[in-house]
Amino acid sequence: MKKLLYLILILVTSFFLDSCSDDFLKLTPQSSLTSGNFFKTKDQLLQALNGAYESLRNTKSGGYPGYAMAEMRADNTHFENNPTCRPGADGSPYNIDLFNESSINPVVVAMWRSLYEGIARANNVIANASLIQLSPEDKSMIEGQARFLRAVYYFDLVRYFGGVPLHLGPVLGTKDAFVPRSTVDDVYKALVQDLTNAVSQLKAPAFPQDGRATQGSARMVLAEVYLFQKNFPLAEKELKSITQMGYNLLPNYASVFDLANKNSRESIFEVQYAQGNQGQQSNFYAFLPYTSDLFLITGVKSSNGPCDIGFNTPTGEIIRAFESKDSRLDASIAIAEGSIQSSGSFKIEAIKSPLGYITPSNKKSYAYIKKRFRAHSQQRNQADNTHVYRYSDALLLLADALNEQNKSSEALPYLNQVRSRAGLPAVTETNPNSLRGIIAHERRVELAFENRRWFDLLRTGKAIEVMTAHGQYIKKEYGSLGYLPPVSYAVTADKLIYPVPNREVEIGKLKQNPGY
Repeated sequence: MKKLLYLILILVTSFFLDSCSDDFLKLTPQSSLTSGNFFKTKDQLLQALNGAYESLRNTKSGGYPGYAMAEMRADNTHFENNPTCRPGADGSPYNIDLFNESSINPVVVAMWRSLYEGIARANNVIANASLIQLSPEDKSMIEGQARFLRAVYYFDLVRYFGGVPLHLGPVLGTKDAFVPRSTVDDVYKALVQDLTNAVSQLKAPAFPQDGRATQGSARMVLAEVYLFQKNFPLAEKELKSITQMGYNLLPNYASVFDLANKNSRESIFEVQYAQGNQGQQSNFYAFLPYTSDLFLITGVKSSNGPCDIGFNTPTGEIIRAFESKDSRLDASIAIAEGSIQSSGSFKIEAIKSPLGYITPSNKKSYAYIKKRFRAHSQQRNQADNTHVYRYSDALLLLADALNEQNKSSEALPYLNQVRSRAGLPAVTETNPNSLRGIIAHERRVELAFENRRWFDLLRTGKAIEVMTAHGQYIKKEYGSLGYLPPVSYAVTADKLIYPVPNREVEIGKLKQNPGY
């Protein structure tokens, strides 16, 4: 017994002696991955960079909440009314569409959270890139991508919410976490600095591309920032640089969205997805009609749930916006035609082209976004990427920047490159006021359902005018169905930005935006 006590005493003494060593003062658990022990190698830094890219799947993708706040908010799409899935107090995507959202709307909350999540991840990469032994080329490449991503996230924040808290470094304590809102100008200064650095750090695109940010994508975002700031000469400079980087339009518009053409010469930046069981798939089923069987659309024997589909449905307005010989209409939209069963469900019986389509008197039909669907083998498991910026976008922005400087004749070749691919005649109009509307229309149909329309309406100052008219159309078209609240489409200057999520107002003591 005495011998056992003696051994215990030795073990306890040894424990306390070891506990007094320097190792004992290292508070980071060695069995856990944290910022305290993770950022040690280039591979770990690249993993963290991948995490910063991952946030794009919420903020920029065609999935929730990206499509609701950037596409449904505008006049290209609406939602299919489903009496069994009436919106609750917050309304989710429904009220985003109707300009009737509140500060607790889950779409708005999810967007704020996802944008700051991406910023936090980019901040960690930038901060730790200087602490790890890297070659100058690797350091430049990694930092440049992280700065690009941080700027992209802040660009969305400032357009969605106005002035927001600026976090340009890792949050290490409460004093870093709770900072006041910066002005819109200060947010723009910070993201312009990030993009300027990214342009100098990143390489020009190499084809085929790998989906990562390049100097071309950084210049593209910077050009759009300058356009929002009405700095047309600087936007022109960046966009003309892009035209010298090897990008090109694919010969056929529909082929842009083929899986074989991911990250093609037309792609400036897109969100990456892969079909399979590794958790990297995309899912655009929310855009499909309510039905018990989607096989004719997806190629998969599957069914939709009752409340997570029927969003981002093309409106009659956007279908009529395409010119009669525009090849982009048939590539962008399809019609699911069928009949209502005795159970009340819709059965798809045929997929029709929207070209000259009229619903037969004994049938029901729903338009859906065709460019988001390619053959796949698993339900809600797609490989389709989301295009954030395409070369046609750059050409049309360049035409816009030139026209705003009264260089209308110089703008026409860039505009007509896009129209020619669509099978349309060249525009010859050189009156800047008239050409402005033509370019805006071209952007609407070329980039339909790619989350660009709402931002274009904001940038050009047309949001109130266009969306008020759109609201009148929706009320005339669907008002008799009784699902539109009286306050729908009350589009005022306050509604050009979204409410700050209520939780941020209460915890962070942030001032709420006017009108909410």
